[in-house]
Amino acid sequence: MNRAVVKRSRFESASKALSVGLMLLVLAGVLVKSAQADEALDAKAQQQLVEQITALPAEQRQQLKIVALAPHIVELLYSIGAGNQIIATTEYSDFPEAANQIPRVGSYAGLQVEKILQMQPDLVIGWKTGNPEADLQRLAKFGVKVVYSDVEKLVDVARELRFFGQLTGREQQAGLRAGAYETRLGRLQLQYQLKSTVRVFYELWSRPLTTVAGNAWPQQQLHLCGGANPFAKLDRDYPQISLEQVILSDPELIIQPNHNGRDNTDAINWQHWPQLRAVANHHILKQNADQTHRMTERVLPAIQQLCETIDQVRQQR
Repeated sequence: MNRAVVKRSRFESASKALSVGLMLLVLAGVLVKSAQADEALDAKAQQQLVEQITALPAEQRQQLKIVALAPHIVELLYSIGAGNQIIATTEYSDFPEAANQIPRVGSYAGLQVEKILQMQPDLVIGWKTGNPEADLQRLAKFGVKVVYSDVEKLVDVARELRFFGQLTGREQQAGLRAGAYETRLGRLQLQYQLKSTVRVFYELWSRPLTTVAGNAWPQQQLHLCGGANPFAKLDRDYPQISLEQVILSDPELIIQPNHNGRDNTDAINWQHWPQLRAVANHHILKQNADQTHRMTERVLPAIQQLCETIDQVRQQR
């Protein structure tokens, strides 16, 4: 999300500075109210569009031609039996195996709007925070029905399954999958919520060195399992940090996600710092990022593995 940054200049007098400051505060308030109003209008339009689609007979919804603009959207649609409705997707949509045969119409960096229009989809499911908003707006202006995937919390995967079930006329299958997901997630939360914490460093990327914080998807998983992230309260969800900060935090466990289970050659070789507890005790977990970073049911086995690993570290103190 872009944030406007207002830098205060040096003014000739305190009164002038105060006047300008008040003016900026008023302007900021107007802009916030305008953005909130636009968001409310968008939400209302989305609700009306969803109601229009879900009012169709189930048989008709099961035949809708869908462009799914993110890997997790593709995966969830396949999960509820709607994979054969997908006529196009974006790069990295590789699960299940059948998804590799779906034509590509862009990536997180940009969409091939003209190509999508030529396909004449009945419905486009975009990713609210993962697709260029300008491209989605262009599709909408050409009359394409665009709805949004918007998963923020772990529990939202179940809501998303049910939502896609409504869109595709597969409410029963989606409800079963969602219920099973909620049950398993709830059991994990109950099992680990009272455990003592373990200090964990999550190496999201190494160049530049980036970790997780705030409401980041992997941070939620760490919190569920009792992982104490020393950088959890930094301002951004995916902050850049220094190597010195990690060394000073002395993590008990280091997590290095990799793509599709393959070793990441760019990952930091922590063996150069044998004084770290995680290194000395051989507590370095290599996770499959395709499971941990996608908002799908596959995140649960990854969370289970994470919790069990943290538990092992906890017991070996």
